[in-house]
Amino acid sequence: MLTTLFSDHLNWLLQQKTGSDSTIRSIKSIAGGSINNAYKLETSSGNYFLKVNSASRFPGMFEAEENGLDLLRKTNGVDVPKTICVGEFENTSYLILEFISPGKRNKNYFQKLGNDIAALHQNQSKYFGLNYANYIGSLNQSNQLSKSGVDFMINERFEPLIKAAFKKGLLDNSHLHLAETFYKRLPDFLPVEAPSLLHGDLWNGNIITGNSGSAMLIDPAVYYGYRETDLSMAKLFGGFDEQFFNSYIETFPLADGWEDRVELFQMYPLLVHLNLFGISYRGSVIEILKRHQ
Repeated sequence: MLTTLFSDHLNWLLQQKTGSDSTIRSIKSIAGGSINNAYKLETSSGNYFLKVNSASRFPGMFEAEENGLDLLRKTNGVDVPKTICVGEFENTSYLILEFISPGKRNKNYFQKLGNDIAALHQNQSKYFGLNYANYIGSLNQSNQLSKSGVDFMINERFEPLIKAAFKKGLLDNSHLHLAETFYKRLPDFLPVEAPSLLHGDLWNGNIITGNSGSAMLIDPAVYYGYRETDLSMAKLFGGFDEQFFNSYIETFPLADGWEDRVELFQMYPLLVHLNLFGISYRGSVIEILKRHQ
């Protein structure tokens, strides 16, 4: 539960940010993922969504999330919740967003979402990466800029997590040798295209349905990268209708052979899950490495 002092701080903060004299009537704990504690703030002038976590354990996490949401919002390609404020109280970091009351998916839900993600991906850059680091889940995500997509995928995505898994005893020396060959083969597999702005963690748990019946994206791990990354992540855990992919491809066609690259671009989220959740994801990682020797 939140302390009285923290609650008073939030009450004052909302008054400053919203320009009203509303007061918090109740704070209800709700589901908010496996990383953060989440609450619904019910006030006399509306409801808000609050996420809190340890400021020392996850420094800059919510600032990075706010920046990511702002970056997505400015593209006018996808819908995201409005950010109210981000800050720190004692050793607790917090993020307050507008509260999205769940709605029912409209008829063209996945068609619009496919169009929206295609529009997002048409925001491109000369460089892979981003000018700041952020998080994917609870893992630090480095985004050092690179003109080479191959170098970026190796140095910023695969190698750090393979090394981390090795240190945890989740991979062994034989897997490191497989990874070295895998890196050498990457230029043969990766498409040649400009990096696109990605959501970065596009699975069904990071999509909610608002009152309008359309999809809204939450919990981004943004950077500029291969756009097939978002689509492959969408396929990894399911929940996306085929209409989503058809609509995307009609709007922004993919390079030939993209279906054969799906598991290649699933490698990074699988490595994330291997490091976060353990050995149950090891087999999938090893099989991808073996198939790309």
